Amino acid sequence: MSVQERKQRERAERERLIVATARELAEQQGWDAVTTRRLAERIEYSQPVLYSHFRGKREIIGAVALEGAAEMAAALRAATSAADDPRTRVTALARTYLEFAERNPAVYDAIFQLDGGLAFAKEDTPEPLKDAFAALLETLGEVTGDGVHPGLFTETFWAALHGLATLTRAGRLPPGDAERRVELLVDRLAMV
Repeated sequence: MSVQERKQRERAERERLIVATARELAEQQGWDAVTTRRLAERIEYSQPVLYSHFRGKREIIGAVALEGAAEMAAALRAATSAADDPRTRVTALARTYLEFAERNPAVYDAIFQLDGGLAFAKEDTPEPLKDAFAALLETLGEVTGDGVHPGLFTETFWAALHGLATLTRAGRLPPGDAERRVELLVDRLAMV
């Protein structure tokens, strides 16, 4: 291995450490606790080293969002691939999405609530974000119905899931009806 390859590998490892540490701190204490000073202390590098990887917290949030979007896409695909009919796939998709949001609140916020400097629904949207939407579209596209654009239907279903995730987390919805909400969403919106 050349010196250049070793330096690139070490740089990539430091970057993964920064992102993992930011994610861990955000999940434990919230995004307000994630500061470059605190991250530098936790990873035992100086702030200038941290800034050599990310210009600031916004870029770190973006990196966490991209990592989280890739994880969400993988989880959605794994859940839907195990289902053998459209209704079961859509139900698995909805449950998995909501479970991901519940288990990873800081990551979910990085993807959908916070400014990570990422473009959504544009040509320059980063690939992990496009892929997360594609994971939704793959399942929802098959239940769209006649005369409805699959992408538009997927956006609408996704908006409903996001609303459920956000309102549930904020304590605005009674916790005992979560499964009934999923069933209603699948039965009435997806009509499968």
